[in-house]
Amino acid sequence: GKGAFSLVRSSLYSVQCVCFESKEVSHAMVQYAAGLPPESVVDVKGMVTVPDTPIKSATQCHVEVHVTSVHCVSKASAALPFQMEDACRPDAKDGESEEGDEALVRVGQDIRLDNRWIDLRTPANQSIFRIESWLGKLFRDYLHEAGFVELHSPKLIGGSSEGGADVFTLDYFGKPACLAMSPQLHKQMAAACSGFEKVFVTGPVFRAEDSNTRRHLCEFTGLDLEMTIVEHYDEVLVLFDELFRYIFDGINKHCKDELERVREQHPFEDLKYLTPTLRLTYAEGCQLLREAGVEQDDYEDLSTENEKKLGDIVKEKYDTDFFFMDQYPLSVRPFYTMPSPTNPKLSNSYDFFVRGQEILSGAQRIHDPELLVERAKAWDIDLEDLKGYIDSFRNGALPHGGGGIGLERVVMLFLDLKNIRKASWFPRDPKRISP
Repeated sequence: GKGAFSLVRSSLYSVQCVCFESKEVSHAMVQYAAGLPPESVVDVKGMVTVPDTPIKSATQCHVEVHVTSVHCVSKASAALPFQMEDACRPDAKDGESEEGDEALVRVGQDIRLDNRWIDLRTPANQSIFRIESWLGKLFRDYLHEAGFVELHSPKLIGGSSEGGADVFTLDYFGKPACLAMSPQLHKQMAAACSGFEKVFVTGPVFRAEDSNTRRHLCEFTGLDLEMTIVEHYDEVLVLFDELFRYIFDGINKHCKDELERVREQHPFEDLKYLTPTLRLTYAEGCQLLREAGVEQDDYEDLSTENEKKLGDIVKEKYDTDFFFMDQYPLSVRPFYTMPSPTNPKLSNSYDFFVRGQEILSGAQRIHDPELLVERAKAWDIDLEDLKGYIDSFRNGALPHGGGGIGLERVVMLFLDLKNIRKASWFPRDPKRISP
């Protein structure tokens, strides 16, 4: 015909372009524009005009471009793995289809991830990872202002990061080594033993856990920090409380457009959080569960199911999605966790939760080398693997504490995405190691 219509997209935003045959625009130009495959990269020149009615399919709905020339920079294959229109459809409600859309195509997770470079083009994904970028920036900004120094810890280590078994092992020039499952030992050395006092680490973390769940990855981005303690480990809790609220406030302030683009495809309720953040002891959390008819012993670890139930109880009782608990049983925490001075069965440790799922685990650490040796032996950990770590505390070490945050998990829960793979650029799980 004598006209061609197309939707041109750049990151989050789109505009309708129309190309009509005229004195300035040849019939060949119209045919050329009409024949370009979807997802091709183009340079467009034209006049911005106001349409008679808003263009509902475009984010810039009150303008359109009358094209005078179009140049194809990169032509997309005519056979795309899936259509962008299908990939942008809102999530179906659990157990039912959206009204009237039973026949509409929905793109499955595996197809999306197999072709992630295309899937990332959707406005929702563009927004998710811009929000994730802001989260990392806000984390760094707050800690820099608080006097922290960024540590770049090694990811290749001998033995295992924390004496655990869930590590990826490798041969290091004839010696056994592994990929770090956390920067734990090195951030302690830097903060408590090397005079830096306050350090943070951002970088990849590796877990060889065969967990095919919606909240686990084999590689994720860790946001870790460690700081010295002057009087009480509450100092660390106060910092984490302020840090998280600074991040949440910053995302809500700086990512308004992105939040709405995510909400259009993945509807969610805004995260509710209090100032200051709700704090419970582990025993108080267990008591809340028992009062709701849930079995939970004060000295046994919370199951994933009970964590979620506790999140629901807290939301109903305190109207908050965000809270933390401290004074966990010593038996369920890592060997380097400081025992409670008032109850040897408890520890100076804590977890933070969003929507009933843990986003941070941390504690005051043991800085006495003899107590470290005693605790490592109790865990049947090979002391030779920890020799350098334990020796670092023999030359004077400050009391200290910290914690580790999973970047993707925080994004998943803040946006209530239901699956952590939606918050990972190129997910790595037990069944996926490409692209």
